[in-house]
Amino acid sequence: MFKRIIKLTFVAVMSLTTLLILQSFQPKNTNQKNSQWRGEKRNGMYLNETGLLKEWPIDGPNLLWHFDGLGDGYTSVAIANEKIYVTGIIDEKLTLFVFDLNGKLLNKKEVGSEWTINYVGSRCTVCVNDGKLYIGNALGHMYCLDEKTLEQLWKVDLIEEYGGKNLKFGMTESPLIVGDKIFLTPGGETHNMVALNKHTGDLIWSSKGKGMPSTYCSPLYIDNYTIPMVVTNMHEHIIAFNLNTGEEIWSFPQKNSVNVHVNTPLYSDGLIFSSIGYRGGSMQLRLVDNGKDVEEVWTNSEMDNEMGGAIRVGDCVYASGHRNRYWFCVDWKTGETRYKVSDLAPSVVIYADGMLYVYSDKGVMALVKPNPDKFEMVSSFNVTLGTGEHWAHPVIYQGTLYVRHGDSLMAYKIK
Repeated sequence: MFKRIIKLTFVAVMSLTTLLILQSFQPKNTNQKNSQWRGEKRNGMYLNETGLLKEWPIDGPNLLWHFDGLGDGYTSVAIANEKIYVTGIIDEKLTLFVFDLNGKLLNKKEVGSEWTINYVGSRCTVCVNDGKLYIGNALGHMYCLDEKTLEQLWKVDLIEEYGGKNLKFGMTESPLIVGDKIFLTPGGETHNMVALNKHTGDLIWSSKGKGMPSTYCSPLYIDNYTIPMVVTNMHEHIIAFNLNTGEEIWSFPQKNSVNVHVNTPLYSDGLIFSSIGYRGGSMQLRLVDNGKDVEEVWTNSEMDNEMGGAIRVGDCVYASGHRNRYWFCVDWKTGETRYKVSDLAPSVVIYADGMLYVYSDKGVMALVKPNPDKFEMVSSFNVTLGTGEHWAHPVIYQGTLYVRHGDSLMAYKIK
């Protein structure tokens, strides 16, 4: 009897131990979803979206709902945990709007001051991460709010606290978060890029980098190498920082006539594509020495995308020019322009389910088939609601296309 009791106790203890071990390997916050600028890898590709329409009705896809009253803004929507987050400027204040997926306004909160000098409008897309909202403004302030209560948890002033230098059109950086670090680019001589604790806003590391101003760019995380890196554009260089220490890993000269480099670099298979803009064209760099350095592969003097992003599909990269007002298809391997057409330029581009979604600054939303041999626009419609410039990057979520045009947010059924 005594032996049987010992045996049962041993089995119970082992079962409990096994359960605890298994639980320790389970991911935390399994129901918590995150959202950031231009999708999961910041490359504008929404690869989880399938079964989407390959052609639209002549008047465009069905408009499910729209909301007017966002104020001035150029930010994309962030969608996580069945909620939509977007910001605008109301009475010169940065204002956060929260909707459900049916377009019902759930909450509206004044966050802080905002840019009112030129091209008035919110610039930094909300980042949703592990139950918190991270919201930047063009004045160099970064706010962290509780996702459920919208209570402010911390605030950092990149100009006052880290010697940052504001820009002609205001800071325009959608924050990058990796693990417990949030990466921001004050652009100061000493604090060129900083990594803060995402929970508290406390400084983890600061890098002098090149000691040059930032340039409206939202950084990119690359983890394929021994040293994980954060890559971003600065005033006259594209530069990589050690994610863990802030040490500069490599930098490469990148200049145009105004030193404005807005687009997040595009990474694929050991290669980095960077659009220089303003007649500076584009270039591709190859990571060498296990990511510790880069070398130039090619330059293309024509494709000078300013802020619309680029998409790689197969052996081609698709994007519009800026000063060179054409829609381009460029060979990914050689940099050769395969074709260029005057349609849809300048424009923003994203990708889902085998198709390009191109939103021109004339207000045309087009469905384009990525074809390496010829331009193939399948469908299009005019975005007539909203105000100001057509610059916000669209977002696709669960078969719905979200288009922000200034004061208005529209949701189109594309599945």
